[in-house]
Amino acid sequence: MKKVVKFGGSSLASAEQFEKVGNIIRADKERCYVVPSAPGKRFAKDTKVTDMLYACYALAEEGKDFSKELAEIQARYQEIISGLKLELSLDDEFKTIEKNFKEKLGDNYAASRGEYLNGIIMAAYLNYTFIDAAEVIFFKDNGEFDAEKTNEVLSGRLADCANAVVPGFYGAYADGRVKTFSRGGSDITGSIVAKAVKADVYENWTDVSGFLIADPRIIPKPEVIEVITYKELRELAYMGATVLHEDAIFPVRQQGIPINIRNTNAPEDEGTWIVGSTCQKSRYVITGIAGKKGFCAVNIEKDMMNSEIGFGRKVLQAFEENGISFEHVPSGIDTMTVFVHQDEFMSKEQKVVAGIHRLADPDSIDIESDLALIAVVGRGMKSTRGTAGRVFAALAHANINVKMIDQGSSELNIIIGVTNEDFEAAIKAIYDIFVVTQL
Repeated sequence: MKKVVKFGGSSLASAEQFEKVGNIIRADKERCYVVPSAPGKRFAKDTKVTDMLYACYALAEEGKDFSKELAEIQARYQEIISGLKLELSLDDEFKTIEKNFKEKLGDNYAASRGEYLNGIIMAAYLNYTFIDAAEVIFFKDNGEFDAEKTNEVLSGRLADCANAVVPGFYGAYADGRVKTFSRGGSDITGSIVAKAVKADVYENWTDVSGFLIADPRIIPKPEVIEVITYKELRELAYMGATVLHEDAIFPVRQQGIPINIRNTNAPEDEGTWIVGSTCQKSRYVITGIAGKKGFCAVNIEKDMMNSEIGFGRKVLQAFEENGISFEHVPSGIDTMTVFVHQDEFMSKEQKVVAGIHRLADPDSIDIESDLALIAVVGRGMKSTRGTAGRVFAALAHANINVKMIDQGSSELNIIIGVTNEDFEAAIKAIYDIFVVTQL
């Protein structure tokens, strides 16, 4: 078996954490390929190295002296090197970084140095081959990830390496300029490496023991999800669940490679398995609950709307013309509601309303703000009668008014709209009925 292991910033924030990671990797000889993040916070009020690099480069871009800030970043890495008792110097690397900052190579280059330097330390610590991600992960000129070229080059390079470290979060354009993924992009790098080596498992190590059924900031000590499908994960990630970067599933999904979310600080925990499909039933009817605040609902009414061909397209065209994407569009016989992000919509509100009047000629338009959307997700919902009824009974018992209901034909999820102020109470009510009491 071959395993690709990715470690997050909190797992690599100090020499002590590096040692934990080293023990985890050495405990299983199948953990052949390692993808490290940049050092995260060592304590609550600490600063992540990536943020330190952004701040340092901002000074360089303004033509100001950044030597003090760069020295502080080097000290963070030296602390790790000294703690691991490594015979390793990053002096030449920091001279190059200083030169490139002065030449203003860009904030993508600056941010990527956190992973790059941590990768050098990790390779020296494990005695693995170091492979610069800029040499094997590629982006097209328009900024899109070049999956085909990357897989060809990376698989060829790793074919000759029994063990290797590939830093996460970045790659390069064809001309060598560094390009980063979005925040959390090391998850994507791990998935790309797993696909390239046709790994049996992609282990993603972080600071929690798996994917939780609900947000621990709302539910104290929520249960861990044992097995979740890619489709369920996409639904939850889209609605705010953030253990894994949502784009990280695509490369491994194509190859049927499972992802195992594990805890660096509790390696004995099994964590969560993310799979393409499974015959394993969930412990509960639902797999997870996630949601986001900050939506508004644009309610459009028109008599005989359902018999007017193209009415929905005309309404949505008004949003498209103003560069606004919609979240959900529940409708009735004479009504149609468009849910959008409030912060995107507010400044263009009257333009959109005028556009709807011009294009669709509705009888009335009403706007409701400060709404939240909650997704109740679970493959077990499809085979269990009365799931929706239990959700609404729980909300009614908690005196929560439901503003919107939307269920896809896959029966994998139910989307519920409530006011922002009812958001936390709604999640607690749903969690209680499906997990705590299991009524």
